[in-house]
Amino acid sequence: MKKSVILMLLIGSLAVEAAQNGMGGYTSRFDVEETTKRLVKIVRERGLTLFKVIDHSEGAANAGLKLKAAKLVIFGNPEVGAPLMQCSQTLGLDLPQKILVYEDENGNVQAIFNTKAYLMWRHDVGPECAAEYQRKMDKAVKFFVRYATGNMEPQQKRD
Repeated sequence: MKKSVILMLLIGSLAVEAAQNGMGGYTSRFDVEETTKRLVKIVRERGLTLFKVIDHSEGAANAGLKLKAAKLVIFGNPEVGAPLMQCSQTLGLDLPQKILVYEDENGNVQAIFNTKAYLMWRHDVGPECAAEYQRKMDKAVKFFVRYATGNMEPQQKRD
């Protein structure tokens, strides 16, 4: 009886987090440009593929519109993403990973990402499926964002 109550609470908290907005993130100590540079640097240093940096504010300007600074960094690692997609092919809609670096309405710079809990909930992936890869993805994204925003410095990569 106790196990089922605990399981229901865990599932409920996962659904609540996902239903709220499914985003995690950090406030940066740097401007959008520097935060993005730091993010790109750490992604490359850790051997991941940097697919694209999209400058949303530049795109808006090209359309004759104003938008506060905002850049989307798209990156990934097929050695992690592919096993997760074996759990649910629809994860391909959200992978590779994306981190949005933007200036908010108060002038603060934010770096946000989809949380692991949200992605697994959205794509109906249980905690047991590719659990090691779920942990790796979650740990890497949080590490990259913390480094890019100045909330930690990287340690030497271990082989």
